[in-house]
Amino acid sequence: MALLLFVLRPAPPPPPRTLRFFMASSRLFSAYSPHFHPLPHSSATLSSSFSLSTSHSSLFKPRVSLQLGKLPSFRLVQNGVTPRAYMSSLSAAETSQKSESSKAYGSDQIQVLEGLDPVRKRPGMYIGSTGPRGLHHLVYEILDNAVDEAQAGFASKIDVVLQSDGSVSITDDGRGIPTDLHPVTKKSALETVLTVLHAGGKFGGANSGYSVSGGLHGVGLSVVNALSEALEVTVWRDGLEYKQKYSRGKPITTLTCLVLSDEKKDRQGTSIRFWPDKEVFTTAIQFDYNTIAGRIRELAFLNPKLTITLQKEDDDPEKIQYNEYFFAGGLVEYVKWLNTDKKALHDVLSFSKQTDGISIDIAFQWCEDAYSDTILGYANSIRTIDGGTHIDGMKASLTRTLNSLGKKSKVIKDKDITLSGEHVREGLTCVVSVKVPNPEFEGQTKTRLGNPEVRKVVDQAMQEYLSEHLELHPDVLDSILSKAVNAFKAALAAKRARELVRQKSVLRSSSLPGKLADCSSTNPEECEIFIVEGDSAGGSAKQGRDRRFQAILPLRGKILNIERRDEAAMYKNEEIQNLILGLGLGVKGEDFKMEALRYHKIIILTDADVDGAHIRTLLLTFFFRYQRALFDEGCIYVGVPPLYKVVRGKQVNYCYDDADLKKLRKSFPPNASYTIQRFKGLGEMMPLQLWETTMDPERRLLKRLTVEDAAEANIVFSSLMGTRVDVRKDLIRNSANTIDLDQLDI
Repeated sequence: MALLLFVLRPAPPPPPRTLRFFMASSRLFSAYSPHFHPLPHSSATLSSSFSLSTSHSSLFKPRVSLQLGKLPSFRLVQNGVTPRAYMSSLSAAETSQKSESSKAYGSDQIQVLEGLDPVRKRPGMYIGSTGPRGLHHLVYEILDNAVDEAQAGFASKIDVVLQSDGSVSITDDGRGIPTDLHPVTKKSALETVLTVLHAGGKFGGANSGYSVSGGLHGVGLSVVNALSEALEVTVWRDGLEYKQKYSRGKPITTLTCLVLSDEKKDRQGTSIRFWPDKEVFTTAIQFDYNTIAGRIRELAFLNPKLTITLQKEDDDPEKIQYNEYFFAGGLVEYVKWLNTDKKALHDVLSFSKQTDGISIDIAFQWCEDAYSDTILGYANSIRTIDGGTHIDGMKASLTRTLNSLGKKSKVIKDKDITLSGEHVREGLTCVVSVKVPNPEFEGQTKTRLGNPEVRKVVDQAMQEYLSEHLELHPDVLDSILSKAVNAFKAALAAKRARELVRQKSVLRSSSLPGKLADCSSTNPEECEIFIVEGDSAGGSAKQGRDRRFQAILPLRGKILNIERRDEAAMYKNEEIQNLILGLGLGVKGEDFKMEALRYHKIIILTDADVDGAHIRTLLLTFFFRYQRALFDEGCIYVGVPPLYKVVRGKQVNYCYDDADLKKLRKSFPPNASYTIQRFKGLGEMMPLQLWETTMDPERRLLKRLTVEDAAEANIVFSSLMGTRVDVRKDLIRNSANTIDLDQLDI
């Protein structure tokens, strides 16, 4: 159940959205005759859903010899052919021509991309990727434009419809995009913003159409237009309806105008409907309802006066989905929603303030049964995944103010004790939303806010509110400081446990866990580690692996559930110690160091049963709470072993799910004789079978996990693994109708 939390992201690092699974084939190269042509990374990425519908039995071949040391980043080559070998086979004439071509570098080789051609040439620069994340980013660009109208005070409702034909329409009741002639481009203003990069009304200043907005560079709408095979825009202004159609960034109709009837003459707003271009995106054009719903829910929390509806159309009436999002309580409701399954220490604290044109909204709450923090930052309703000055200001103020109040109130009696930010923030859920007239984001995807003046304003506002509120409510101050002091004591115990682990490591000849079967390669980029369930599966995996780049770490039983335990207990647990030492992870809470990581592919490989799912969820909980950056860097994978082995004569087929099996059986003649073996665990497989089906990089299936919506991930992990049994019962009860009873493993 927890596996439905994640979404495949073809290129790191992405801005987080909802968490779901998509599949990635790890075959990054294809061999063609007579020469080998390496494929781009994105071409190996599949956007199909969680179910595995393709049988790979026809792909099975004997193990091939690979020259891994010459290859970058875990890329394997079929038939042992490498790019280096291909280059050496070039004829002397070809080499000579190539050399002359490279020398003749003149003005005729300088390309000038005009209009929207740069977007179509390098789409990843504008939307992050050409996979599922980039596809959904198109929706967010148009949605953010509509939200900007609401933030400016001109729109109160937005309707998003996922059409059954693969298109998306977004309609708002704002002012409508201007349609009059633009003095510079000599085109209508509508056509200008749709076809010219860096044309928009959000650059600030006296001539700007918005005092505060998420759009800054004037490229969002034009980028969506450039990457759509068709786009239709409708504008309602001044009792008139304007329409125009585009294709791949170019208008295919003129701007038409229609006088509205008396009943509709007051209608205002803009509607954009677009069909993403199949030539651009490497995945199927399929929008995920829950992914978009997560972003819409976020925007509704951040804009309490705004109503947003989401509808998914379908030819089957039973599959139509609809939700309306409106939260009058704003950020207070957001924090309550994030903490629905936790035991709160106090009511949600919140305040709003406006200084020097910067608007600040902050809501926060501590929970007694949480051992990590959840801090979400937004600037002009754009989620700043990597934080920024608004988050830095909040953290600094929180740590300084609570230390000051603790010593003043004598709760912290020892003068030598100073609570660090990590201790103060343990169990904290906080949402920081700022609206800045001239925000400085890093890049078009806006993952970090850089305005230095915002830090000072947030710091001062937080200090004033905390000091005033907590002095008036000493009981709340005592509970928060008590939680922080306990975190401080647990950190000291954890430090002693870590030092003990390090001392033991020094005494041993090797600091690596005893059960770890390491690989011979020392390049982390090409190394991968399989975390397997039990010694039986570990034995098969160790015998079946390629020792040059594949390491195996067997786990004994189920690891500690760190969602319910503090750091001291975590570092004393032997299996957790083995994971930290084996993978080369640092101390919890410190900055992630990619160079210290011993393997850049961490593959969880468990049995296809309830216990296997539980162990997988425990491991994901550990990685999410201990070192979340592993997901951002795209290092966490789940291996997919087959469920069935079907033998018909000398032909052997492996099926990864029931749909695979059903499809295979249909391909057999009615009177065919065959046997079906259901694998109950990895330990049942012979080493060669495990290699062929699950470990061979040319034939296996992997799911890469990344956090797309940290808020929802936090809630699901808390629900599944937290201390609140009643919340977990509700989750199971509400999900019961989605379970196929025939598939229950009883």
